[in-house]
Amino acid sequence: MIDHIDNQVAFPEIDVRQRLTVSTGYGVAELLVQAASDLVGTPLGESGLRDRDISVLTLQRGTQVIPNPRRSHVLEAGDRLLCFGKLEEMRSMIPSRRKRIRKVKRLPKDPIHEG
Repeated sequence: MIDHIDNQVAFPEIDVRQRLTVSTGYGVAELLVQAASDLVGTPLGESGLRDRDISVLTLQRGTQVIPNPRRSHVLEAGDRLLCFGKLEEMRSMIPSRRKRIRKVKRLPKDPIHEG
């Protein structure tokens, strides 16, 4: 009983989202490592994420979730990274969507009649 009370005092229930959004411009986001990404095959410690002020909280690979992944974890295509950091930096890592080129069909010169 004493241990339980001690744990509650040492680690009180907190609103994690509130704590993580204390600084303006910072937040939590999930990033997907695309197959064409430069990050594929790169150890987390050499990914440059820390240099961009981004911390990886968890790495999800398939059904496996690795909390607080080590710098030595090599990133693979399809990895999902739950990150905390500068929102602007994380947004810049999301590949831009390719714009679809609309194909316009030319109308026939002669009108189409139902026969």
